[in-house]
Amino acid sequence: MKIWAVSNQKGGVGKTTTAVTLAAWLALRGQKVLMVDLDPHGSLTTYFGYEPDDLSHSVYELFQQAANKTSLAIEPIIMSSRFEHLDLLPSSTAIATLDKQLGSKDGMGLVLARSLQSLQGQYDFILIDCPPMLGVLMINALAACEKLLIPVQTEFLAVKGLERMLNTLTMINKAKKQALDYTIIPTMYDRRTRASIETLRDIQQKFERRYLSAAIIPVDTRFREAAMKSIPLPMMNPNTRGATAYNLVLDGLLA
Repeated sequence: MKIWAVSNQKGGVGKTTTAVTLAAWLALRGQKVLMVDLDPHGSLTTYFGYEPDDLSHSVYELFQQAANKTSLAIEPIIMSSRFEHLDLLPSSTAIATLDKQLGSKDGMGLVLARSLQSLQGQYDFILIDCPPMLGVLMINALAACEKLLIPVQTEFLAVKGLERMLNTLTMINKAKKQALDYTIIPTMYDRRTRASIETLRDIQQKFERRYLSAAIIPVDTRFREAAMKSIPLPMMNPNTRGATAYNLVLDGLLA
């Protein structure tokens, strides 16, 4: 069972799109996939037609169980999507309060890792959609995963977010006493604009060994259309530029 986290300390760079699209391509390849929504905004949960504020079960329960020192029961929280091989561990807005409620309690950084251990043999891949801020939720994701995927919009401010993300990663690596593997995924690339071209060049020069040179995600309005229909783009139209680019990303990640 492989666990990948999708994170960047800047919003709007394509984290949820990356998680959904890679999960869909894995499912189409016959892999059993669990998607975990750790973002209080619940974009991943909403994508699949659920309302985070209305759910009776969410990932928030795992942290409540840990705080109450009861056994962690993750399976009752998992929901099925309407797509074969794709399941969801949904978010709720309540997880936005976790740092204030539980951030200082011992062991809160390992809640997700311990919970996912019980799923060995049930899933081939677990993809975690992270919040854009450092806190107990992001720490849980980085502690649980074996690979970090960092989507970076090809514009200046997003690269600054990447630098913050890498500083956080350095801190986590010191705590774990081992280096977490990571891959940078340039997103929303528009070859018609100088900003995109120069930002991509900057990423290529600074992070040559950490991004997949053949897999740059272009601007593609079909991502928005797929989200409006609650259908992952590879399952709606696998031949679009964006879907094809993510398939190349997946090839590189699995190589």
